[in-house]
Formats: sequence, C-alpha cells, structure tokens
Amino acid sequence: VQLVESGGGLGQPGGSLRLSCVASGFGFSSSGMTWHRQGPGTEREFVAAIDSTGGTKNYANDVKGRFAISRDNAKNTVYLQMNSLKREDTAVYYCHAWGRGYDYWGQGTQVTVSS
Repeated sequence: VQLVESGGGLGQPGGSLRLSCVASGFGFSSSGMTWHRQGPGTEREFVAAIDSTGGTKNYANDVKGRFAISRDNAKNTVYLQMNSLKREDTAVYYCHAWGRGYDYWGQGTQVTVSS
C-alpha cells in the first residue's frame, strides 16, 4: 500500500499550489480520501474530505472557499487545489485513505507560504 503526495513547495501569499496523492495497493475507487495538515508546533488537523465517487466533499472552516478537493479514480489520484494561500497554511500536508477495516496515511509533503 502506498500513498505518495507531491506538489508541495514554496507558495506566495495569495498564490496557489496543487497537491496530488497517487494511491496504490488497495481499492482506491471505493475509498474515502482526506487531506490533513500539521503545522509547526501544532497537532494534525483535518483539511478536506471526498467520498469514493467524488459526489460529497467537506472542508475545514478555515479553508472553505479557498481549497478544493477532487479525485480521478481512473488515475488513483486525489488532488487538493489550494488558492488564496495564507502564511498560516504552512504545514506538512498528508493524504489519508479510509474504508471498511483500513486506514492509510502518506508520508506528507511540505507546503511553505512565504513572500
């Protein structure tokens, strides 16, 4: 089982970044997917979630209207489009897959928002 995040890096305040997470080794198309993040000195927190079909999405209040989660089941990939970046979005972003009897995490990708 692998969840491999990419797309992190340095973003400017007000700018955009797009994270990707490629999954393998389990039934991606039947899994719920979420993004979480952990900033410096903070606990890991929920960012966004999407159901297996992409029909239902949920967001943390502080990213609602700025971030968008999506998925492509043909590519076993989930995305997080991050717009209007703020310095407080600086964190390691983790991809998470869950289903009946399983719960997998990626290694994370660093996002730093700074001018």
